Amino acid sequence: MHNAYLSIGTNIGDRQENLEKALKALNTESGITIHKVSSVYETDPVGFEDQEAFLNIAVAIQTTLDQETLLQKGLAIESELGRVRLIRWGPRLIDIDLLLYDDIIQQTETLELPHPRMTERAFVMIPLQEIAPTVAEPLLREDVLADQGINKTDIELIW
Repeated sequence: MHNAYLSIGTNIGDRQENLEKALKALNTESGITIHKVSSVYETDPVGFEDQEAFLNIAVAIQTTLDQETLLQKGLAIESELGRVRLIRWGPRLIDIDLLLYDDIIQQTETLELPHPRMTERAFVMIPLQEIAPTVAEPLLREDVLADQGINKTDIELIW
């Protein structure tokens, strides 16, 4: 069994429902067990800023899948839920990023682990710190995260 961490975000349509659908889809995948889900955070967009705010969560999973297969499962779920990629860092119905997979360091055409920009993004690191403080702590860069708009919400996800 392998331990992995995902970041899931959405800023189009019913954002809460999008997160819930992604969690349900992950939970029904063979070889994936959701271990923990963070609180829901509302965050300002990063990169392309002329868009709606995002809802973001971090998810700790256990899996029998290898990291490449897990990445492909995430991409397939995005597609099944209706994601269309138009603008880099643009609006998205759902985004499922593989952040960490065990202690593997990998750089291929299709996958880079740890996720190459995770430490620069409060919407990734703050939810990750909530569910896996010992994993997140060595990666935290307070100076980078300080000025990013992120607020914990009262939203309770049902999945």
